[in-house]
Amino acid sequence: MKTIIYTDGGSRGNPGPAGIGVVFSDGKGKVIKEYAEKIGRATNNEAEYEAVIFALQKAKLLFGGKKSKTMEIEIRTDSEFVAKQMNGKYKILDRRIEQLFLKLWNLKIDFGKVEIAHIPRTENTGADKLVNKALDAKEKEVSGLPGI
Repeated sequence: MKTIIYTDGGSRGNPGPAGIGVVFSDGKGKVIKEYAEKIGRATNNEAEYEAVIFALQKAKLLFGGKKSKTMEIEIRTDSEFVAKQMNGKYKILDRRIEQLFLKLWNLKIDFGKVEIAHIPRTENTGADKLVNKALDAKEKEVSGLPGI
């Protein structure tokens, strides 16, 4: 059965504080797992790539290396940039993006089949909400004491 993963990445400022949102669902649309993570400082495009990379890394952990080899995964992203680069339609002109592209390309090898599809933003609201949840979350205080 195909696993569908919705991904989104975003930054407040470009670059700026960035986060990712990832929603795993089965082929029937039932949500399996959701993730909202801060990723530090990044551009919007970097955050979009990081979301897809995170999704495949988590898929391998969730399902195991042996099962991943036969899995069919469809990544759905509202990033035309990532989808078109991963499908060979856009050139890669930035060194940082090239590194992320190569990391993602090498991760795809661990799975039976990985499709990356561009979807409208209106069909990616779950992952988008998770990005905002991550970015809105308060920073954890290192010492646990305010002002220290």
